[in-house]
Amino acid sequence: MTAIAEASGTHTGGCEDMGRAWWIPVPPLSLLFLLFRAAHSTHAAGYQTCPTVQPDMLNVHLLPHTHNDVGWVKTVDQYYYGVRNELHHGAVQYILDSVISALRAEPSRRFVYVEMAFFSRWWHQQTNATQQAVRELVRQGRLEFANGGWVMNDEAATHYGAIVDQMTLGLRFLRDTFGDDGRPRVAWHIDPFGHSREQASLFAQMGFDGIFLGRVDYQDKELRKIKRELELVWRASASLQPPTADLFTGVLPNVYDPPRYLCWDRLCDDKPVVDNPNSPEHSSKELVDYFLNLATTQHRSYRTKHTVMTMGGDFYYENADMWFKNLDKLIRLVNAQQAKGSRVHVLYSTPACYLWELNKANLTWSLKEDDFFPYADGPHQFWTGYFSSRPALKRYERVSYNFLQVCKQLEALAGPAANVGPYGSGDSAPLDKAMAVLQNHQAVSGTSSQQVVDDYARQLAAGWRPCKVLLSNALARLSGSQEAFSICPELNISVCPLSQTSARFQVAIYNPLARKVDRMVRLPVSAGAFLVKDPSGHAVPSDVSPFRDCHPRTPMELLFSASVPALGFSIYSVAVVSQQKHQGHFPRCIPQKPRPGVIIRNKYIQATFNPKTGFLMQIEDLEKQLVLPVSQSFFWYDASTPHIQDHQLSEAYILSTDGMQLPVNSSAQIHLLKTPLVQEVHQNFSAWCSQVVRLYRGQCHLELEWTVGPIPEDDKWGKEVISRFDTPLDTKGYFYTDSNGREILKRRRNYRPTWNLNQTEPVAGNYYPVNTRIYITDGKKQLTVLTDRSQGGSSLQDGSLELMVHCRLLLDDNRGLGEPLLEEGSGSWVRGRHLVLLDAVGKVAAGHRLLAEKEALSPQVVLAPGGGTPQQPGHARRTQFSGLRRELPPSVHLLTLARWGPDKLLLRLEHQFARGEDSGCNLSSPVTLNLQNLFSTFTITHLQETTLAANQPRASTSRLKWTPDTGPVPTPKVPPLDLATITLQPMEIRTFVASVQWKEDAWTPRDAPLQA
Repeated sequence: MTAIAEASGTHTGGCEDMGRAWWIPVPPLSLLFLLFRAAHSTHAAGYQTCPTVQPDMLNVHLLPHTHNDVGWVKTVDQYYYGVRNELHHGAVQYILDSVISALRAEPSRRFVYVEMAFFSRWWHQQTNATQQAVRELVRQGRLEFANGGWVMNDEAATHYGAIVDQMTLGLRFLRDTFGDDGRPRVAWHIDPFGHSREQASLFAQMGFDGIFLGRVDYQDKELRKIKRELELVWRASASLQPPTADLFTGVLPNVYDPPRYLCWDRLCDDKPVVDNPNSPEHSSKELVDYFLNLATTQHRSYRTKHTVMTMGGDFYYENADMWFKNLDKLIRLVNAQQAKGSRVHVLYSTPACYLWELNKANLTWSLKEDDFFPYADGPHQFWTGYFSSRPALKRYERVSYNFLQVCKQLEALAGPAANVGPYGSGDSAPLDKAMAVLQNHQAVSGTSSQQVVDDYARQLAAGWRPCKVLLSNALARLSGSQEAFSICPELNISVCPLSQTSARFQVAIYNPLARKVDRMVRLPVSAGAFLVKDPSGHAVPSDVSPFRDCHPRTPMELLFSASVPALGFSIYSVAVVSQQKHQGHFPRCIPQKPRPGVIIRNKYIQATFNPKTGFLMQIEDLEKQLVLPVSQSFFWYDASTPHIQDHQLSEAYILSTDGMQLPVNSSAQIHLLKTPLVQEVHQNFSAWCSQVVRLYRGQCHLELEWTVGPIPEDDKWGKEVISRFDTPLDTKGYFYTDSNGREILKRRRNYRPTWNLNQTEPVAGNYYPVNTRIYITDGKKQLTVLTDRSQGGSSLQDGSLELMVHCRLLLDDNRGLGEPLLEEGSGSWVRGRHLVLLDAVGKVAAGHRLLAEKEALSPQVVLAPGGGTPQQPGHARRTQFSGLRRELPPSVHLLTLARWGPDKLLLRLEHQFARGEDSGCNLSSPVTLNLQNLFSTFTITHLQETTLAANQPRASTSRLKWTPDTGPVPTPKVPPLDLATITLQPMEIRTFVASVQWKEDAWTPRDAPLQA
């Protein structure tokens, strides 16, 4: 968007078109090799390949680069091939062709590339000769990869697990293709619209030496310029021992664009450099004077003898020679002034080489411990609307992350049989790539055009298909039975053909967590009574809930509680029986008229509803004897009235409102449903807004399932809809949000930790990204709301918190997208869940941490008609299976279990509690695991620990050292690797590449419980 390998030792193999592009010829290979030998460096890539600087001068590092959105106004393929340039000009294949040609023509030139989703596609289309030439450019450090992820991911709407996956995918491609020469040293997040602390922590744990940012708040940037603190050390974790999560951070001077008058692209209209003194267009003196003044002025905001200028932008360098020819002249003309006393030296450089010079300056740097949210580029331009834009896509992405982890785990547990089996060829890689694309900062953010959103959904759906085959192969292998397995992707709207039409079927539930889970299964069925049996053949309690009494168009649903072992499955059988023989319950959904109070309750929780309004009124924790008045309802902001001062509108990026919250309704019609398994209050606020407040048997939280849309537009008002919770808690202006689903950050209304905020937008300026949870507390009680997707949230008054659930916006916000956020089609109608926890401070972390884990990786329900054939004749069918011989402790999350080669697996173990946050169950303490004989289907024969993205051995990783102004910190020693004693500190993630041997007898279910 415009600015207005594995680990070593485990190798497996905006503007209009200004004119016609023109190209320089590619030199013959004989000349090419001479040019390579004439290059600045002829050794392996790394800091040693950086160009020579002048220590007694101001060195201006020019960074030629292109920023290639992996989908935005156009689809990924349209941008790669250059299709539909009337929408937005961009043709990545020509950019890379042109850049490589220009680099080969002149050995001093350098270039930076970022997005592996594009580069890997281009690479596989090249000849062997071109690939070899590119390898040499990479080895010389003249083609530098920064960041190296599949995409440049968003930082507000992304879950940390998906960030790690997409970075791993891109960095593995670079490792496999270029070895250590291609390893990025620098993270390069120049376009994301705000920056999370967890993102910096992840980058540090991946081994990056620093990060450069393009977008920071305009007030923050101006103050940093004055204080010369545009470069700093970011301490990105309150739990990990420094400098584990410390990351040097630089804020670029001009977002990521070239300086004014110095853009020489076909998409720009700046004058070329005319260095011929005999030409009437000669402009060398004016250009040099302008550049020297620019460099000197910019240098006043930085502390070393080095400064940087980004020479590129969105889809620039389709004609790279146009850029480099002018840059060559600029460098020559400016440096020629040194003979006349100039103390400015300009050179081609890269982010890593600039960072290297900053490190060699050996200075102390200011320390930052918060994040860079929210981001504003003007007094009334807060980029906080995208936290909630396109909620249907945000949910599809989160569900797909869940399914991808299930596929990867089954691919690891079942071994090669998961990839090739009775159902065909299965593979998790297509969904892995599709999910990586969705992490792009214009994708899951919800800021791309409707046609691109549709294409993102298409890519996810295409990725699901081979994963479903893999799942069927794996279940057949592990259960010993070939069934016609099927997944019902529309269970959220009560649609599942198999369960609705079959008199008898089986339900296989796979649990991707490393601990047993009990889960309420809900399946749409036709009318009748049902008998449900567990894996041992014993009948389990079930209910058929008559939701059609509450909602006439909603089908009946069968409910039963399932118990599923760690990293395994349970298979339940369901059969229709006559009502006379069935002992189940057939409750009614009863409309409620005003009376003293409507109550739902179980052993742990009681919720009371206001008899006049139908709204939630009070939550009580019966076990801990905690009572909290809580009023919850839906409101909306008017998003159609432009801001009076600058006509800024709410849209995909920007949240702009006068602050008035209009209620969807002053009351809700309610119906009460009670069964032995569930109690529900169905609330109808309007024709387009409803909610079910649900409490299952044995559940320690309240579930609010909301349905919003299609949002009406007949009044010509755009609307941004929120769910608001009001309590009497004295929160003193503070509230708390998660950072990408991991650590919790303390927020304060109308406040920033690092500067005195001039608050100009009391709503938008107080909104923050909520990936998994938001909470408020008075120091004794805590109210936590967990989300099922990323949303924007805030606490605009003490005791209140709100989450934006949906929006429909009628006008564009002039940020380059060029269309309003109307959410036509399936995206206009959205259903989601908020999970509400009431607990005492000090004990609540155990509740919200473990509940967030269950929400992110919920069990996968798979149906089959039954009557399948044995996988191996003569062997009984296994109806219950666990991939673990012992459960992992509650503080440990199995973040990754995936195939990494023919006989290798990738394993990530995570301590999911922060330091000191759990005083009740001691879950914040270090924990030690024994991996010996842990898994049931394979044995680990060798283990190698790597950095977080698995592209470097941890033992040999060495990051640049930076000294914050609080004093130096020693680098922690890498602990010795022992399968029997793997210790995790609070919030630590440890990554391993494991050589494994699959156990053949694991597929024989001799002692498994049999289906009755």
